[in-house]
Amino acid sequence: MGSWLFSSDPPAGMMTTQSSTNNFCPEVGHSMSQAESLDGTSEKQGRGTLYILSAPSGGGKTSLVKALRERDPLVRVSCSHTTRKPRPGETHGVEYYFIDPRSFEAMVAENAFLEQARVFDNQYGTSRLEVESLLDQGLDVILEIDWQGARQIRQAFPGVCSIFILPPSLESLEQRLRGRGQDDEAVIARRMRDAINEMIHYREYDYLLVNDDFSEALRGLSSIFQAARLRREVQEQRLESGLAALLTGA
Repeated sequence: MGSWLFSSDPPAGMMTTQSSTNNFCPEVGHSMSQAESLDGTSEKQGRGTLYILSAPSGGGKTSLVKALRERDPLVRVSCSHTTRKPRPGETHGVEYYFIDPRSFEAMVAENAFLEQARVFDNQYGTSRLEVESLLDQGLDVILEIDWQGARQIRQAFPGVCSIFILPPSLESLEQRLRGRGQDDEAVIARRMRDAINEMIHYREYDYLLVNDDFSEALRGLSSIFQAARLRREVQEQRLESGLAALLTGA
């Protein structure tokens, strides 16, 4: 199917850009570890940063997030609620909270979700309480959601940082879907159609990664998180007392 989405000119595995809608990543909050500040005292623990990661099915989002978590102790993934059945190897409370449709609707009525969406005939929702709790602990929180959920999150958190992950080509995407060995031809065809519908929304995101070479894509993803922690506003909060001493000579 389809021709190459990208030529070989960009660096293998990664292409980053910023959308015109948000010039920078979050004003929601920022992650930082407990370490020494400029004056030798403990740094302040700030509120974590909220990130959205979206990708078509087979784009490699889950693998990239798993690898990022292994190298970055400040990153957490929000565990969504879903009405779909667990896949082989999935555990309740790890990949998702697997609940029945009635329980899901009860949570909707209680306004328990930051966002919710129907994907492949199943419902998915992000727990408001869980996200807020992780952010308050100074952790960066990743929401693995589609473009519909991303729009809802932007309304609730206007400064959220959003990242879209693309495959290098439609051929590559189809190969990945077939390589899973989970779906029949009809489901694969539907996933490919839905992938195009998902990818056309990439312009709504702050950053764009092409997952061609996995290691390069992972470095690109990690650099976005690290750069956000070094922004002036973040450093001012972390190093407040030390900066005051530097500027006053105290």
